[in-house]
Amino acid sequence: MTDTDTDTVDWNRKALDEIVANDGGRPVLFTNARIVTMDPLIGTVTGADVLLVGSLIVGVGPAIVTAAQDDNAIVVDCTGTTVVPAVVDTAALVGGRGRRSEYVATLTPGNTADFLVVPDELAADVPSAVTTLVSRPERVRALVAAGRPVLWAGTDAPGRPTAPETGIPAAPDLTGDPRLGVWIDREDFLHQELTADGRYDETRGGRPHAYQGRFWIDGDRIDYLDDLGFWAYGKFEADELHHASYVMKRS
Repeated sequence: MTDTDTDTVDWNRKALDEIVANDGGRPVLFTNARIVTMDPLIGTVTGADVLLVGSLIVGVGPAIVTAAQDDNAIVVDCTGTTVVPAVVDTAALVGGRGRRSEYVATLTPGNTADFLVVPDELAADVPSAVTTLVSRPERVRALVAAGRPVLWAGTDAPGRPTAPETGIPAAPDLTGDPRLGVWIDREDFLHQELTADGRYDETRGGRPHAYQGRFWIDGDRIDYLDDLGFWAYGKFEADELHHASYVMKRS
């Protein structure tokens, strides 16, 4: 094991234990980092801090550590690392938006705490830091999602949520679901029938069985897997079903 590997394994272990045990009552401060906020107002700050309360970022910049001490914050020393957004908006990366409120992939106070902590040498910019997560996850110091550790010191964080198993689930029995039946769009072009066995059958422009396949309902969302092999989705809003460019009502 190299010195670098040892440093990774031992990185802020005490702080991790405190974060895992934290019920949300204590703030968490990531300090002494280079922070690439992707926020056009804040920019990139060096030797700075990110302060979290629960799932939100509440402060970014230098000298937050003093306030954090007053608030009994958990402190994570990020010396030698760069912090970047973990959720990357490509439009923000290329400067394609002019209004700050539309930068969804930014480390901005008030935004959800989704970020990566990566050694400086592997984080020349946001794309290279994200590439490190994919190609060299063992070098990632931390991956934080909604304020909770997912990766820490190159391994899965204790108690991290487990990813759902891959594969197509069996169709549930939807008998009695009020959303079953035939949905028709405003122009009477698309008729979509949802049946209790988890199947759909579409008539388009009078052409029966234009598309057929399976569907799954999760809350207000409906996912379709057509028998041809492609996926699509829709959303139930009040008494309407929105699918692609169609707005349908129950017949």
